[in-house]
Amino acid sequence: MISLRGSVPRRVTSVAFAAVLLAGGTVACGGGSASDSASEGSPTVTPATAVAKAAANSERITSLHYRVTGTVPEKGRLEAEASMRTEPAVMKMKMNATDQGREGQLEIRFVDEVMYVSGTAISSGKLDGKSWFSAHPAVWGHGAMDNQSYQVLPAQFEGNPTTQSMILTASKDVRRIGTETIGGTRTTHYRGTVTSRNIRAARDAAANKAARERQINNLDQFMMLRIDDMLTMDLWIGDDNHTKQFRMRGDTRATRGDTEGKPLDFTDGAPLDLTITFLDINQPVTVEAPPSEDTADLAVLADKAQAS
Repeated sequence: MISLRGSVPRRVTSVAFAAVLLAGGTVACGGGSASDSASEGSPTVTPATAVAKAAANSERITSLHYRVTGTVPEKGRLEAEASMRTEPAVMKMKMNATDQGREGQLEIRFVDEVMYVSGTAISSGKLDGKSWFSAHPAVWGHGAMDNQSYQVLPAQFEGNPTTQSMILTASKDVRRIGTETIGGTRTTHYRGTVTSRNIRAARDAAANKAARERQINNLDQFMMLRIDDMLTMDLWIGDDNHTKQFRMRGDTRATRGDTEGKPLDFTDGAPLDLTITFLDINQPVTVEAPPSEDTADLAVLADKAQAS
């Protein structure tokens, strides 16, 4: 249990209290050749070209409905389904720690720079009889140093999946694996490995401003994943040159910090293995704040806990 006593900044106290509200103090979880064609009947393209085309199309995605499954360090096995929109930036997600069953469920919404959280994973007795708590300012889908989800979301869930799907463009060994059907759609499966050195090299070698900015974003997403060295990434691309699914695997570094503003300490973490499936793109997405009368403010709850 994280202590709330002592002189600490209000925002940091709110972050700590969000962790306390959640059970366990966390999120409620205690080879083909380069000449292979992208698809049958299509012009021959290299794997790198196919991946680059999919990345360019991902940049034009303004809304997304997606599913996430896999294992996240310090959280365990998670399943989530979410929808997001870029302008204005909103997101809603239902997340479940599968090992916890019904006691590991959370619903999270980001609206107008406020995060709302509800679910069986919350210690309801600390919510003053309300079903939700709110926290602000809250940020999702931005850079690694800009996001703020008050320790509710794993760091790896704070990234925009359309941007995460572009990381493979920095790979030096991307190759075609074969063809597979994902959600009823025929896709070509590619795989490659990526390191931060690869991304920096791709950034420095970028032919234009757009390509350079893409690699800058890739480096930021790589940092958010907290990969220790090498990320193995699989990408499934449809005949329309759109990403349908991607998988990220690698050993991570765990982050330790304290509430006094001391430097972060990166230590050995556990393996990361996440698969993200795109269910719908560029379809209407609406995210609404829950009723105010059923929502408790996290900072107020934290202040009450300190005073008691």
